[in-house]
Amino acid sequence: MLKNIPNILTPDLMKILMEMGHGDELVLADGNFPCFGHPRRVTRCDGRGIPELLEAIMKFMPLDQYEAHSVILMQVLPDDPYVPEIWDAYRKIISKYEKGGARETAIHKAEFYARASKAYALVTTSESALYANIIIKKGVIVDN
Repeated sequence: MLKNIPNILTPDLMKILMEMGHGDELVLADGNFPCFGHPRRVTRCDGRGIPELLEAIMKFMPLDQYEAHSVILMQVLPDDPYVPEIWDAYRKIISKYEKGGARETAIHKAEFYARASKAYALVTTSESALYANIIIKKGVIVDN
């Protein structure tokens, strides 16, 4: 155990965050995410939801300030009337840590899975909200 490290961040996940470089992407996947969308590195956070995990990660990981969209969401399918309320939770969390807010875009499910499979790593969760999957792109730490 270390001081000031949230216990939701497992040793494997902290190692992944430390290894990631500028432009690398991390997928936070809901409980229904298919394995064909998994990259080579996968770590588990069973019993946890994505918002609480995102909150812990954002304390340590800057988002890519050089990209128009450093947050990628899974677009709601065209005939689905569902409104993903969890996205508002993501925006609120990210805005606490990023001056420009989430700077997000939503992409089609197939494109999301393809992109996720090429990410640096994926974190599986027990999140049950629909369209909860999110990709965050790591930025650089800028000294002021």
